[in-house]
Formats: sequence, C-alpha cells, structure tokens
Amino acid sequence: MNASPQAGPAVTAPPAPGPGPGDGRTRRRPLALRLLARPEIGVLLGAVAVFVFFLIAAPSVRDGGSMATVLYQSSTIGIMALPVALLMIGGEFDLSAGVAVVTSALTASMLSYQLTMNVWMGVVVALVVSLGVGAFNGWMLVRTGLPSFLVTLGTFLILQGVNLAVTKLVTGNVATDDISDMDGFGRAEALFASSFDVGGVQVKITVVWWLVFAALATWVLLRTKYGNWVFAVGGDQEAARAVGVPVTFTKVTLFMLVGFGAWFVGMHQLFSFNTVQSGEGVGQELIYIAAAVIGGCLLTGGHGSAVGPVFGAFMFGMVNQGIVYAGWNPDWFKAFLGAMLLGAVLVNLWVRRAVTRR
Repeated sequence: MNASPQAGPAVTAPPAPGPGPGDGRTRRRPLALRLLARPEIGVLLGAVAVFVFFLIAAPSVRDGGSMATVLYQSSTIGIMALPVALLMIGGEFDLSAGVAVVTSALTASMLSYQLTMNVWMGVVVALVVSLGVGAFNGWMLVRTGLPSFLVTLGTFLILQGVNLAVTKLVTGNVATDDISDMDGFGRAEALFASSFDVGGVQVKITVVWWLVFAALATWVLLRTKYGNWVFAVGGDQEAARAVGVPVTFTKVTLFMLVGFGAWFVGMHQLFSFNTVQSGEGVGQELIYIAAAVIGGCLLTGGHGSAVGPVFGAFMFGMVNQGIVYAGWNPDWFKAFLGAMLLGAVLVNLWVRRAVTRR
C-alpha cells in the first residue's frame, strides 16, 4: 500500500515588477516639457520678442501714452478673439464675425436715432440681434451638417449686403447719423468707450473689459463642465455625444458667444465715434481668427486656451502701432501679419511634435 504524498508548502508567483523610478508611465515630466505643452507658451515667447524688438526699433513705444494706444488696439481685437478662440476650440470658426460687429452698431444707432428712443433701447435690441445671428449660425450648422466655413460665409454675405442696403434705405447715406446728443448716450459711453487716468496716461475702458473677459473665459474653460464640453466637441464630436455631452447646445452657445463679442465691440465703436460706416468690418474676421491661431488654437479643434489669444491680440496691436512709431510704411503691417501667422503655426506644430515624442 503506497503512502499518500505529503503536501508541501504553497508556492506563490512573485509579484510583477512595478514601474521603476525611470519608467515613463510614472515619471513626472520635466518642467520645460510641461510648459511647452501649454498652447499659449509659443505666442508668449513671440509676444515678448515682438515687444523687445519694437522697444529697440521704435523708442517712442516706451512712452506711456504710446503703450496705452498699443493696449487699446490690442483690446479691440482681443475682445473678439476670445469668443472666436472658444469657438475654434469647439471645432468651428465664424467668417461673419467682422461684419457682425458693424451690424450690431448699425442696429443700435439707427433704431435709437430714427425712432427717437433712448440709446439703451437700441443697445438692448442690438444685443438680441447679435445673439440671434450667432444662434442662427449654430442652428444651421447642427441642422444641416454643413461645414462652418460655408454656413458663416453665407451669413457674412447676407450681413454685408443688409448693412449697406438698409443703411442707405433708412438714412439715405452709407453712414448713420450722430447720436451723441440723445438720451442715455453719456452712460452708454462710460460703459463701452470711456477712458480713465493711470499715472497721467489715459487708458481706454476696453483694456479692462478685455482682461476681465479673458479671465472669465479661462475660468470657464478650465474649471467648469461647459469648458469640458467645449474641448470634447472640438476633439471628437461623435464620441462626445456618445458619452452624454450636449453637442447641439454647446455648438449653438459658442456661436452666440461670438455674437455677444460682436455686440460689445460694436457698441464700443458706436459710442467712440457716434456714427457707424456701414461698409466696415470686412476682413476683420480674419484678424480675429489669426489672433486665435497665433494664440495656439487649432483649426481642427480640441486644443487651445483663452490666454493665448490675449498674447496674440497684443502682438497685433504691438506690430500695428510699432510700425507707425518706427516711421515705417504702414503697408508692411499685412506682411508682418502673414509672417506672424505662419511662424506661429510652425512653432505650434514643432512644439506639439516635440512634446508627443518625449
């Protein structure tokens, strides 16, 4: 009779080795790489370079009044570049943004003057019209599935024609009448177009609004659920819809934010100059888009920030005024604009590839 084998001690497999201290899965990336991964770092370096260049090439830029003018020029671009950047992060862009600014100003001016109303009534109606134009663009986009290029190009042409035709029909001219003596003008001017003194230098209120809107847009993108939706629909719309992101709501509201920006800048133009030229605004949409692209936003969506377009707009303002202060031919501005845009795109492309490889 054979004896049963005696059970030995249990044998356990050694635990799988975890990632070592040098494993890329757990190692914290160097600070330089983390900074390069930020979408605004390239334009920040570019803005510093442009600023230093014009400090040397145009010494008058160092004057406080000159810098206030640069900031003012930057703010009028930057206020619109912010919602345009958010829209681009969401995967779309708006070619009607430039003429929409003029549409809002014309609406407020003609409604107030022709109906002899308090200017605030015109301001409110202009806001409704601007938000309506944005909502129409978003609604057409999601309902038809057409590219935003085609939808907003159509809106651009419609608004351009309406601006000219209606202004001539109502006023008999290509410009609106002066509204500076109407009720409510003073308070509206204080909100949209006033100046304040800083060390003996007059600074436009738009600079403050620009920075406030930039801070608010940054908070929305980085700290709210809506910001997550914007990145999600820009990165992969169908995947975002599959996980419950309200794609239609996000797209429409992003276009409405562009409408809000157009209204605000339009009100600034109206209460700064008291009248509006109906043929203006054409080409400004490219400036807004370029400021957003230089600021690190991708045309394909899903990547960007609200801080980058701030520096992008500053570069535009710096170059625009710096050329004048340097005594150069202002026609060179477009050449600088194209060079900045191409350079920013190439830098952003190189940075993304470098960060991805490492």
